[in-house]
Amino acid sequence: MRPDDWYLTEDVDDFLARAGDFLRSRPGLHVMPLTWAARLRARGTAAFGAEPTLFGLLEQAGEVRAAFYRLPARALVPTPLTPEQADGLAAHLADLGHSLPAVSGDDGTAALFAEAWQRHTGATPKLRDTRLGLYRLGTLTPPDPHPAGRGRPLGEQDLDDVMYWCGEFARATGEDVSIDADSWAGTRYADKTYTLWETPDGTPVSVAGMNPVIGGQVQVDVVYTPPHLRGHGYAGAVTAEVSRAALAAGAREVVLFTDLANPTSNALYQRLGYRLLTNWSAYEFAGDLA
Repeated sequence: MRPDDWYLTEDVDDFLARAGDFLRSRPGLHVMPLTWAARLRARGTAAFGAEPTLFGLLEQAGEVRAAFYRLPARALVPTPLTPEQADGLAAHLADLGHSLPAVSGDDGTAALFAEAWQRHTGATPKLRDTRLGLYRLGTLTPPDPHPAGRGRPLGEQDLDDVMYWCGEFARATGEDVSIDADSWAGTRYADKTYTLWETPDGTPVSVAGMNPVIGGQVQVDVVYTPPHLRGHGYAGAVTAEVSRAALAAGAREVVLFTDLANPTSNALYQRLGYRLLTNWSAYEFAGDLA
């Protein structure tokens, strides 16, 4: 395999026309490029930075074998790569003079690319402390016992509630983002739908969100219960609600990420029927000479 077997483009429509079938063939493992390609297609590639987003794909014998995307000033995110594919991609990007702050992907791919990037550029990779688990829903199993209350889907009239809960989630996870009426449309939170779990008296106690159906899969993204309300089963109930809604919307696969260092959330999702698909990690690059 030659490094220049990788085809690069800044056109999201071109990327999806060439790589769409490949990405949809394994929607769970390809959740990130599917989600971000759809998001950029809907909002325009300038929505997340002045520089263009870079897309790439590896085509051999008439078939796409791998792909990646990279938002401006953010990590490279490839689909699963073999050692040869990782080395070829690193060599090609280095030869073209690209500079990368990080790589993010399944554990094996992230490590392979980090090693290859160091070989070709001299950059020193550092594994980020936070490692994630990518879970895929098997058979949905609602919580038992089920907490009292009900799930209430939030609509356009509930935007203030949505922004409040997303802001609380962002602060709890350390995400550096401004969430208010002026900035809302430009955040990654704006294209999701949300459900609140409310106690019988109407008090909201937990929220869960989900992305639209993309490539036959839905990503459950944003699950949050305030610390003083945890331990009552609210997160499990509201996650089951949005998981059921994702299946009803036609999703063949439902996936979510969770922090592997959090045994409570990992156990919760497993009780609901989610099973670990792969571990996910990221490496930052210092001394990038590309």
